[in-house]
Amino acid sequence: MTLRFLLSGHDTIECAYYLAPTESCLLDYEQLAVQKESIRLSKSRTPSHIQLGCEEFMLAGHGTGSGYPFLIENEAFSIQFGEFNVPSFFVTFRSIALWHSSAQGLHERFLAWAQSLGLQAYMPETLSRVDFTFDYHLPVIDFDEDNFVSSFAKDNQHRKNGKIQTFRLGEGDLALRIYNKSDEIEESSFKTWFYELWGMEQDVWRIEWQARKKWLRLVGIRTFEDLKERQGDLLRFLMNSHTTLRIKTDDSNRSRWPLHTLWQDLQERIAQMEGLGVVRELDRQALLDERMMRIAISMYGYMKRIAAIYSLKGETSPISLKETRAHLAVQLERLHDPLTWETGVQRRITEMRLGEG
Repeated sequence: MTLRFLLSGHDTIECAYYLAPTESCLLDYEQLAVQKESIRLSKSRTPSHIQLGCEEFMLAGHGTGSGYPFLIENEAFSIQFGEFNVPSFFVTFRSIALWHSSAQGLHERFLAWAQSLGLQAYMPETLSRVDFTFDYHLPVIDFDEDNFVSSFAKDNQHRKNGKIQTFRLGEGDLALRIYNKSDEIEESSFKTWFYELWGMEQDVWRIEWQARKKWLRLVGIRTFEDLKERQGDLLRFLMNSHTTLRIKTDDSNRSRWPLHTLWQDLQERIAQMEGLGVVRELDRQALLDERMMRIAISMYGYMKRIAAIYSLKGETSPISLKETRAHLAVQLERLHDPLTWETGVQRRITEMRLGEG
């Protein structure tokens, strides 16, 4: 199969920012509300041009479906925000800006804009979606949906005039699309500026992973700095272990099928990306909370047994949880040994910290 790698990058990034006004804040929410209402009353579908700080935007005459009263957009950002919303700003970084600048560069541009308005961050930003894309020139497609060996439960393919255009695997928190980007530009997105970046117009296919918060957090991607350091770790796991493209053979074990040359090339490129060697980041607090919940569930079951025992002993109707706790407290006081309690707790702390017990 003849293939040629063309381009890789981020096509969409969504991020929440936690910004608070300083004493010199220039963002006038009341004035913006008046302007927005004026647009709405004019029944115009055309947003109004405004200058906010060091950037120009188009202000929409409506809020957003996610509960933000204001929506402003320009060639780089789509920004939802509100004075009383938490997070106060939710930003979608536009495709054209991401492809002509870096994700880090756009992040810094947004922070510079916020500073120009007298806003400052009171906690780090949090990424909620990142689309990772790899574009290839593929004159011939010699695979179908059955060539994918994947952990995804759902997959489908889309055809037009008998010609495969899109393979889609997964949904929700994680999805993979392999599709004819040239056709997509011609039929819907009209992003013809990609032609100059690719140096061609036909037979360009995109491999696109859409990862949301749950999967980003698996390798500790929360901020833009994390994204720079750890995106290679996430992509190596997704491309090597989660989903692969293979060449069909008669072997009944599909995981033994040889890797397709497209996937071989992709894995080699991802192997060179920055990363910390993280497979997945351990959220220790979440792990302890989960352990505590399992213990509580078990104890609640035992409490019912204790209540049954004392109800039988007293030949009464089932006693309450409060009465059961009182009976258990008496038993625990009889068993408690202050001399061994501290050493026993310390031993279990060590076991849990080291992943045992």
